[in-house]
Order: sequence, then structure tokens, then C-alpha cells
Amino acid sequence: MEDYDNDYSEPRGVTFDFRGFLFKALNLWKLVLLSIGIALVIAYLINVRKQNIYRLDSLISIESEQNPFFTANTSISFNWGGVSGKVGKIMTSIKTRTHNELVVDSLQYYMQYLEQGKYRMEDIYKEAPFVVNLDKTKGQILGPPVGIRFINDNQFEIFMDFAVTVATVQRPSDKETYQERVPQGVFKQTYNFGQTISLPFFNATISPRPNHIPEKNAEYFVGFLNFDGVVNGFQNGIKIEPFSKESASVLKLSLIGNNKSKIVDYLNATTAILSKMELDRKNLYATNTIKFIDSSLSAVNDNLKDVTDEMNTFRRQNKVFDVSEEMQIISEKLKELDIQKETEQSKLNYLNALENYLRTKTDYTKIAAPTSAGIEEVNILASVSKITALAIERQNLEYTTKEGSILFKEIDSQLNSEKNVLLETIDATQGTIRLQLNTMSKIIGNLESQLNGLPEDQQQFLKIQRKMNISQQAYDIYLSKRGEAAIVKAANVSDITSIDEAKDIGGGLIGPNKSLNYMMALMVGFFAPMFLIFIIFLLDSTIHGSDEVERLSNIPILGLIGKYNYKNNLVVFEKPKSAVAESFRSIRSSLQFIYKKQGKKEGRGKTIMITSSVSGEGKTFCSVNMATVYALSGKKTLLLGLDLRKPKIFGDFEITNDRGVVNYLIGESTFDEINYQSLIENLDVIPSGPVPPNPSELLMGDRMKTLMEHVRSTYDIIVLDTPPLGLVTDALELTQYADATLFMVRLDYTKKGMLALINAKYKMGEVKNISFVLNFYKHKTNHNYGYGYGYGYGYGYGVYGNAYHEGNGKKSVLKRFKKFIKNNT
Repeated sequence: MEDYDNDYSEPRGVTFDFRGFLFKALNLWKLVLLSIGIALVIAYLINVRKQNIYRLDSLISIESEQNPFFTANTSISFNWGGVSGKVGKIMTSIKTRTHNELVVDSLQYYMQYLEQGKYRMEDIYKEAPFVVNLDKTKGQILGPPVGIRFINDNQFEIFMDFAVTVATVQRPSDKETYQERVPQGVFKQTYNFGQTISLPFFNATISPRPNHIPEKNAEYFVGFLNFDGVVNGFQNGIKIEPFSKESASVLKLSLIGNNKSKIVDYLNATTAILSKMELDRKNLYATNTIKFIDSSLSAVNDNLKDVTDEMNTFRRQNKVFDVSEEMQIISEKLKELDIQKETEQSKLNYLNALENYLRTKTDYTKIAAPTSAGIEEVNILASVSKITALAIERQNLEYTTKEGSILFKEIDSQLNSEKNVLLETIDATQGTIRLQLNTMSKIIGNLESQLNGLPEDQQQFLKIQRKMNISQQAYDIYLSKRGEAAIVKAANVSDITSIDEAKDIGGGLIGPNKSLNYMMALMVGFFAPMFLIFIIFLLDSTIHGSDEVERLSNIPILGLIGKYNYKNNLVVFEKPKSAVAESFRSIRSSLQFIYKKQGKKEGRGKTIMITSSVSGEGKTFCSVNMATVYALSGKKTLLLGLDLRKPKIFGDFEITNDRGVVNYLIGESTFDEINYQSLIENLDVIPSGPVPPNPSELLMGDRMKTLMEHVRSTYDIIVLDTPPLGLVTDALELTQYADATLFMVRLDYTKKGMLALINAKYKMGEVKNISFVLNFYKHKTNHNYGYGYGYGYGYGYGVYGNAYHEGNGKKSVLKRFKKFIKNNT
């Protein structure tokens, strides 16, 4: 006998079915559409609730301005250095906490003017119809805002609801935070505009804002934030960068926030405060010089006053007003020498003070200009200027760098080196001045000896006159130098100037990006269910279509049986024109091809074994209807119930299961006693009988062989209803009696792994002449693409339509509506 099962080849195995996944997704288009809709709704709710985000900027320039009063005739000079390195310092300063504290404090950004909006408290800033003038020496509550309700044009009400009796307050003057007792419950109190409000949690006066008229009963709020937190926010938020590579000294300041007016004020205040601080640092050298001149001028002025008083007293007492011309000439020479000596002594005094300052002090930012004492020594001027510049640089660095940084070590090293050089120069200059003073003292002594011949009163007169002339000359010099220093300081301009101030011109909106939110919603709404479908698809181990069966196994598919709702299993007998009946006829025709290949033996009936992997896959339904379809064709048919563990076939034929195959196999009954004539012509039924304790042993016994030989010689077709192959071994014992085996695969129910079991037994030859029958088949676009058998029976009315097949009853209105929609789309 020829066996078509010998041509076995390995199945293609489990691979990802992209096309199946695509059709699965298309079949769940409603889920995808619902997900997209939900995502778009969420994006809309996010967009309407999010505050607008703005970014504004301003431009500043960093330059070393030339003082317009520096001329060749100016005797006092100051050297501030160039723009090199200053840009980096300014960029660092703007990001320092110290700078941002000054800006926040000047603008009082720790206080907010609020109004209840649709979704949140809105910061209305200068749009508030009132102004709060804080008492900075007293605490203001942190956290819950203070409510303000306008009663009329002159009065308003303060209201709050306290859940606790203690609140945290902060004093704006020193930023100290402490606890304060507050009245628990609802607090309300009425005040007049301009009246001082002195409460444990709020201390201020409130006045109407010009050109703003508050509405009656309108409610506003004033909130206070922790000063350090606000400063930290702005410190991290403000950005500074060079405007371009070509303009490295031009910087761009930018800030992001929710209120454009607050951003504008903060950027402009940053520039103003930074410019003022730079100008103060720039004027520090001139200020120190003016202080030095003022102290010297005060001493000279006192000396001049004393000498003048002494001269007036002498004249009143001695009546001497003049001396001889010769003596007058000598006196003039002495006057010039005295002035020169005084000048050199002033230089020496300055150098002595400077040396002492360098040796005893560490802050070198308070050194006066050497030219204020008449010192023109280039090395001294350069060294003092450099030391002052390094000291100011170190002072600026203290705001931005932690102590112990290598930057401090580098500057301190430069300061020490320059200081040592300056001390050596001072020492040499002091020696030179002392030599000059000694020379002048000798000349003055010689000239004074020539005056010894004059009367004593005239000598006294000349001495007093010399002292007065020296004091007057010194006073005039210091007064002149102070005027120059004051002019230079007044003419100074800051190195930081605003090129383009921050201004609200209607733009600057950078968020929220509503279009992006919607695009993200579309993506998430689409890909989230697709990912879920993908996971479900991967984890789904159930067979859904004939294409999956073909991919997982080389066992052929013999036929398809559609889902047919009926009261019993006798569909072929009671509904012979139904699509299901036609499906069984088709399977019968295909079986003839198998039997033909096996050859025909006279007097020997053909057997059909029907099994499955597990219970519930339609094995009994197929057995009953296959036996029926053969009996109706005139074949003498026997339906033999060999599922000894879970008998079922007896119920559809209205017979009992009291006696059956089990009784025959144990020798308790004869064949005739267990054989029942059914209501269907040519069809006999042998039920399985009572459930035995050893079904496998019974089926392996000799009585079973005897039974099969007898029924083969008696009947044309024997249909064997066997147990599931995947659960018990009983069916394997019966394969030796099967000329053809039908393995039931119920779509959307049978697991893919079960095919691996039958494949293994098929490969090893334990089962032969086996074919698949797909039960509960539905014609769906997402399955069975490419299946070429062409058996389209069993789903609905079938491919032949109503003219050939009988339906399973009248359809509901809903089903008819669905069919109408399907046929018209």
C-alpha cells in the first residue's frame, strides 16, 4: 500500500508573521483610533492648562572708556587696564549669587501680585490695580498668598484662611526666616488705602496704582516666596553669551519666564546694577586718591591758618612790614628752596606711608595715586597701577570663586612679585630724595647765615613769612590736584553700556509648543496601541488561520468547517443544504483520494480515525457528521466511540451509554448487544460504554483487534471517535487501525505548540495518512491569505450564497445591518 506520508520535510518553523501582524492591527483599527483620540484630548488639556513661556534678551557692550579729561597737562593719571579678560569677569559676575541677590532685592521679585485664573493663580505683576509698599523690617508670610478684596474706592479687605496656628515668615531687610503665630481659621479685616497694615503675617501699606481702577468685590492676592529660592531660580535661568565671534566684547543676556514684563525689568535691572558696580570699582582708585589729598589738604590748611595768625600777631606787636631789597632777594631764594624741600618731603612721606601700607596691609585696593604726591617715577607709577588692578581683580574673583582656588594663588603670586619690585623701587627712590633734601638743607643753612646780620625782629618776620609762603604754596598745589582728581572721577563712565535694552515688542513666545504636543499625541496614540497589539501578537500562541497551520506543519489541510450554531451535532442530517454539510461532503471527497492511493481490498471497510490535541476542538462533532455524510451517500457506516474516558456520541442519537465498546472488550457483551441502529439510514452507532479504570490496556488487547476485524468485514466505512492525542496515549494505540486520520484544529482555540507534538509523531511514523481539518473557520481578511485549497464552506452562507446553502435561521436586525454595511463598503 502506497503511503503519501513518506515525503516528509521540516516545517518552516516559527517566524514573525509581519503580514499577519498588519492584518491584526487593521482588524483592531477602532482601538487605534480610540487611542489617538484619547491622546489628542490629553494634549489639548495639557495645552490649555500650560502657561505661555517667553524668552527675551538684551545686548550690552564691555569697553575700556577713555576719560575725556585725560590730557597732557593732567598731573594725576589713573590706569584701569584694557578690555582683555574683562568680558569673562562680567560673564561670571552675572551668574553669581551676589549679583542676582541685588537684582531680586531691588525689584522685590520675592513678592508676587496674583489673580485667580481658570486653571491656576496668574502672576499679573504691574497689571495689578494696587501697589504694595512693604515694611521690610517686619516679616511677611511664606507660602499661602494674602487675599485682597476691594470693597469700594477707598477701602479693601484682607482675608486668609489659616489651617494652623503657626506660619513661616521672612523679613525682607535681612532675609531672616522665623515662625510667627497666626489666627487659626478664617481671618478678615478692613483697611483704608494708605493705612499701615501691621499683622503677624503681613506688614505693608497698600495704595491704588495710577491709571488702574479696581472693580468692586474684585479679589487679588499677594504671595511671598523664599528669597533664596527666587535668587536661585534667576541665577540658573539667566543666560549670557558673546553676541558673535566678531564682536566678543558684545554680550547677549537672555531670560525665560512666564511674564514678559518681569523678564524685561530683570534684564534691564541686571545691566543697570552691573554698570553701577563696575563704575564704583573703576572709581575706587580715584576715590582713594581724593581721600588722601583731602587728608593732606586738611593738615596744610590748618598749618596755613596757624602761620597766618602768627604773622598777624607779629605785625601788630612789632610794626615790621618789609625788609631791604637785598634781604628780600635772599628771602625769595629761601622760599623757593623751602617749597622744593616741602615737595620732596611730601614725596618721601608718601613713599614712607606706601611702604608701611604694603608691609602691613593685604587689601591693596585703597592705594592713592603716586602723582597725588608729585611722584613721577615711571616704575613706581606702573607698579602701583598693576598692584591696584590685581587687587581689584582678586576682589572681583571673591564673588565668583571659592577660597583656595588656584586662581587666587596665581593672583597672590603676581601681587607678591610686583610688591617686592615696588618695595625695592621705593627704597631706591627714598635714598635719592633724602640726598636731595640734605643738599637743599645745606643751601638753606648758608642763605639763613646771611640773614643773621639783620635785626632780630626782621629775622623773625622773614621766618614767619617763609613758613606762610610754604604753606600757601602747598595748599595751592593740593587744592589743584584735588580738583583734577574730582574732575577725572566725575568724567568717568562705566565700562558696561546697554546697546539694546530688553523690551516687550509682542514676540518672544517659545512654549508650550502646541503643535509638537499634538504631534506627540498622534505618535503616542498610534504607537502605544500598536505596541500593545505587537506584544499581544507575539504572546498569542493560538492558531487563527490556515496560513499559520501551513507554516508550522507539513501535514496537509484536508478541509475547512465553519462555525454553525445548532441545537445538536446532527447538522448534516437535519440541515443537509447547509454550508457545514457541504464542508463534510468536501472532506469525504478528499478522503476518496487517500483511499484510492491505498488501493481497494474486497470485503474490507475503510476506517477514519478522528482525533485532536485537546478536548473541545470539535472531534465528536466531526465524527458524528462524517459518519452521517457517508451513511447518507449509501455507505454502510459505523460510528465507533473509542473515547473511553469522556464518552459523548450517544446523546445525539438518543441512545444510552450503559453498554458499549468497554463491555465488549471486557467480554461482558456481544457485538450485537452493543451495536445500535440509529435514526439515520445505513448508520450504526456503538457507544463507548461505562468509563473503565484502564482504558489504554483495553484498547491494546486482543478483543480490540477482533472487534476491528469484524467491523471491517461488516461495514464500508468505520468512523473512530478517539480521545485527544495531546492528552492521552489511547489514540496512538488506535492508529494501527486507521486508514486515514483526521486531526481537528479549532481556530482561535488550538495552541501552536500542539502542532509540534503531532509533527514529531508524524516524522517518527507513529501516525500515518494524517490530515488537518480546520474547525470554526471564519473567512476574515486578516487570516488565510494565500490558502489555496479553495474550501470556502462553513462560514455564514458560504461562497455559493442562498441559492445553494441553507442558513441557520433568521438573522437578527443587527446582523442584517452589519451585512448591509459590509456589502456597501
